[in-house]
Amino acid sequence: MNAFEKFLYAFQSTMTKPSILGWYHILCFLLMITASVLVVVFRKKISEKGVKYTILTMSIILIVFEIIKQLIYSFNYDEITQTVTWDYQWYAFPFQFCSTPMYIMLIAGLCKKNLFRDCLYSYLGTFALFAGLVVMFYPGDVFSSTIFINIHTMLWHGSMVVIGVLLWATHSIEFKQKTFLKSCGVFLVVLLLAMLMNLIWKWAGGLETGETFNMFYISPFYPCTLPVLNIIYEKTPYIVFLLCYILGFLLAGYIFTLIPILINRINLKIKLKKIQKLNENLKNNN
Repeated sequence: MNAFEKFLYAFQSTMTKPSILGWYHILCFLLMITASVLVVVFRKKISEKGVKYTILTMSIILIVFEIIKQLIYSFNYDEITQTVTWDYQWYAFPFQFCSTPMYIMLIAGLCKKNLFRDCLYSYLGTFALFAGLVVMFYPGDVFSSTIFINIHTMLWHGSMVVIGVLLWATHSIEFKQKTFLKSCGVFLVVLLLAMLMNLIWKWAGGLETGETFNMFYISPFYPCTLPVLNIIYEKTPYIVFLLCYILGFLLAGYIFTLIPILINRINLKIKLKKIQKLNENLKNNN
């Protein structure tokens, strides 16, 4: 092996596959909570540029991690014959739903403040926040026996949560229901891209290769493996499954728009009561 191949081989080091609610899962979850709390505590010290550069930096980190992941999946070393082979794993192509924040963060980090960036921020604060939180709560089958892959997946989904919290905490997203409409536009675009990729795979003869290519797990040519949705896929016509998929994500996006709005309203009411009480005390003292 050359130096580069030795580098990749080292990144394929293994560990006992982490379990749900095991020490590794709990540790990563606590780190995510800690980072999110720190963001909220120091939110007033984070400027608009600080938010933008944080998102841009995070996107670059995710891109680097994803490139290494793709190389690891493609690299094979046979210890018996001591030969190296390369075989790209199309199932791991980086355009699943949780892959989209990598691209969205990069674009948002390079954009000036305008409606387009507002839409990207809204997506990161709703749909991406939801998806990241779901995986951090219930990792399902994302854990692996490869150390780097486990670091990658927890960093990835944890950052989706922290970035979402950052955007809401710094008021980079409006606490209004129109935020949901902005995020929907981005969601529908990435959804259409995933559908197009799945169709191109078929047109390019991908079905005959024996490889799996199922972006967003909505391909009509491969079964959906997402919890709950996999049952709908098996029991109903494809169009019904697709509508349930879209409506389910839209509902999640809407809920994750309402929750911060409600929290903000409660916070404002608490502040208002404190001000009213302070004014009453001042009047009584006078």
